[in-house]
Amino acid sequence: MAEGPIRLTSARVASPIGPVTIVALGGRVCGIALSSEQKWLRGALKRRFGRFEIEDAPDSTGAADGLSAYFAGDLAAIDRIAVDAGGTPFQAGVWAELRRIPAGRTVSYGELADRLGCREAVRAVGAANGQNPIPIVIPCHRVIGSDGRLVGYGGGLPTKRWLLTHEGALLA
Repeated sequence: MAEGPIRLTSARVASPIGPVTIVALGGRVCGIALSSEQKWLRGALKRRFGRFEIEDAPDSTGAADGLSAYFAGDLAAIDRIAVDAGGTPFQAGVWAELRRIPAGRTVSYGELADRLGCREAVRAVGAANGQNPIPIVIPCHRVIGSDGRLVGYGGGLPTKRWLLTHEGALLA
């Protein structure tokens, strides 16, 4: 007997950077999409789960409340959101290290690779950063180029700039 599709829940949050969609499985966030990333997230969920259905549901994970608090100025609120990003062991390691970067700080891709003990894998670290299915909560926006430039953000560089300014990492 074939198994049915994975059942995911979805909640939405209005934010200063546009609507944010939160997708969860079993009480943990497994995906977040900014308004420009809806198609990308659906593809990532399909690669991870195969068949799935998304149903709008109340914020059972608390992630919508946590993101709302973050956008209202409680920058630590996202640290309390439970996640299940999936991914390979390498990606999971990169994503765990991203969660250790405090709000208001940035690191370069090289620094991130150093923290992971794999300086020679800077490009792989960058690729894992770019495949992060839970932006903002897994704060890939806190990673910048080695020269201090803002580079590589799926939600767009204006959104990355807004997030870093909101966190006090950049001057307005």
